Amino acid sequence: MKILNKSSKKEICSEYKMCSNPLSKAMGLMFSRRKNEFCLLFTFKKEQHIDLHMLFVFYPIDVVFLDSEKKVVELKKSFKPFTLYATKHKMKYFLELPKGRIDDKKIKIADELQF
Repeated sequence: MKILNKSSKKEICSEYKMCSNPLSKAMGLMFSRRKNEFCLLFTFKKEQHIDLHMLFVFYPIDVVFLDSEKKVVELKKSFKPFTLYATKHKMKYFLELPKGRIDDKKIKIADELQF
């Protein structure tokens, strides 16, 4: 299963894991090892503001926030271990990506993703 940027026609992830239940959302990447291609896709029932934490994640990541139409509404580059982040925009999905992926794939606000 791939995640594609429909706007730029670039592949963002060649594989990903869906996090849609409370346990998978709570665990996320905690206690995991860095994997260069692996991505997590978090889904919610409706658009909302969320608070993220990097507790027990020992490496930085990039995060892409999407609205209900799968359009990028916010980007967080190099989200550092043991820090917190509150979204400025409402979102329905977000992607946790390897650090540097936002720049490497030239992901921008308003890009539309496909998964």
